[in-house]
Amino acid sequence: MEWVAKVRRLVYLVHNLSGDRYNQACFKLTHGTGLHRMNSESSNIFWHQPVVTREMRETRNGHRSSVVWFTGLSGSGKSTLAHAVEGFLHRRNIQTFVFDGDNVRHGLCGDLGFSIGDRAENIRRIGQMSKLFIDAGVIALTAFISPFRVDRQRVRMMVDNDADFLEVWCKCPLEVCESRDVKGLYQRARKGEISDFTGISSPYEEPQNAHLIVNTAELAVEECVQQVVNLLVVRGIVPKMP
Repeated sequence: MEWVAKVRRLVYLVHNLSGDRYNQACFKLTHGTGLHRMNSESSNIFWHQPVVTREMRETRNGHRSSVVWFTGLSGSGKSTLAHAVEGFLHRRNIQTFVFDGDNVRHGLCGDLGFSIGDRAENIRRIGQMSKLFIDAGVIALTAFISPFRVDRQRVRMMVDNDADFLEVWCKCPLEVCESRDVKGLYQRARKGEISDFTGISSPYEEPQNAHLIVNTAELAVEECVQQVVNLLVVRGIVPKMP
């Protein structure tokens, strides 16, 4: 489709921009291709104030709610780390839920592919779902490649304040991710069997202001978990725990 080619060209052009210039370019990109319609508002609807508030749920749970957004290349350890963090917190009576990139495509996002537009819609849906979990007093742990900064920034802007969104970059060199390749996806991408594959035929835009950078190529899972938990403690999301 012509608009898909246009998006790809624009993404290539803005790929190395940062800050305001990047955001302005991405705004032009989405509004020039129709992708902004994904964010259009429904009409004739009204917000119903809940009886049980987020603050009430947080008080009962004994901790705050938040979104911990794990981003990184395929094979960088996002899902492994997110589930390990959840296990650690669950054993300490912390309310959590993991949104796994593959799992949500079996249901909520099962109608989406991997084009730029579908990737953006995938992240938008998860962002909105994560926001609901924040209101429910739950710590949402999301594990998505989410390769484009503009999409991650859009999720950050969905939540009420910056403290509700913690970006964790699972930093791992491409060659290490390829050597893991438990799903065989990199091999297929190298053969040209998978198009728009992040890191091979589609870019991954590294976070510029991640709250935490975890070296998943060298650290043990347990060490990575402790770094994430420490972030939650420092940010006042959960109490200090053994």
